Amino acid sequence: MPPSDSLSINGLTIKPGERVLTRLVISKLPSGTVIDVPVHIIRAQKPGPVLLLMAGMHGDEVNGIETIRRLLRRDLLQPTRGSIVAIPILNIYGFLNFSREVPDGKDVNRSFPGHPRGSLASRVAHRFMREVMPLVDFGIDFHTGGAARANYPQLRCVLGEDDVTDELATAFSAPFTLHARLRAGSLRATAHALGKSIIVFETGESLRLDEPGIEEAIAGTLRVLHHLGMSAAPGPVPARPSIVCHRHRWLRARYAGLFRAWVKLGDYVEQGQVYGSVSDPYGLQSVRLESPMSGYVIGFNNMPVVNQGDALLHLAVPAAMSN
Repeated sequence: MPPSDSLSINGLTIKPGERVLTRLVISKLPSGTVIDVPVHIIRAQKPGPVLLLMAGMHGDEVNGIETIRRLLRRDLLQPTRGSIVAIPILNIYGFLNFSREVPDGKDVNRSFPGHPRGSLASRVAHRFMREVMPLVDFGIDFHTGGAARANYPQLRCVLGEDDVTDELATAFSAPFTLHARLRAGSLRATAHALGKSIIVFETGESLRLDEPGIEEAIAGTLRVLHHLGMSAAPGPVPARPSIVCHRHRWLRARYAGLFRAWVKLGDYVEQGQVYGSVSDPYGLQSVRLESPMSGYVIGFNNMPVVNQGDALLHLAVPAAMSN
């Protein structure tokens, strides 16, 4: 973390007690319109950790964007020590085009640490790594399900390998906490290589607001701020303890056709339970789908037309059942 009397970003020096909005210029559209990323920096008078709150890595994932917007609008980000770096939208290109990717078709979250002369996605990642990552000690990266897939509110991180990440996950206390391995080129993996802990919160479906998930995200963020000693308020008490899952798996379609689910997000499915059916569109055949395992439905494909191999349900097995 930088010295308590100095925090520099985008050519600015931000002093303790200051609140600044700066804009990181990424590039220009073909029209010449400048594309920049707004970054909020909120500093307490007292020194402490720097917490990153970031959303919009994928431009169509609006729930995280709305989460940070509400935290800012409700004036809930007032650290008593340390600093908060809040980025509501990293991928401005995708946000403008209702798209997960940037215009070159690449995923920013597979492009870290990036390169100043690389693809557009790589340049976005590089600018973030140059300007923001050096400041950060911990982070929460907000995401949403994509491609007609909805996620039940869940936290993803590597569990059991370092105390800091485990403590952040426990403090956030999402309805589900998943052990999720690092993926090459992701922000989480790149931060891990630098000794910094980033946890990922997922909820809802792309291009649709998920009100319960947004409120879970806000509550979890406030609990993390309290855990880090950045807020005196403890944050809302979770409705129930987080269900920790070390195993999770997508069930995939063995047949093409029209998928109808007989369960919903959050339901518990027993091994052998019929969870839906796939039918041909002509009324000639229908196949009942039985679950090969027991677990909670934490992800759901809302697309009724499916091909062989398409993901249908994401099931998570509680840690107590994995032994």
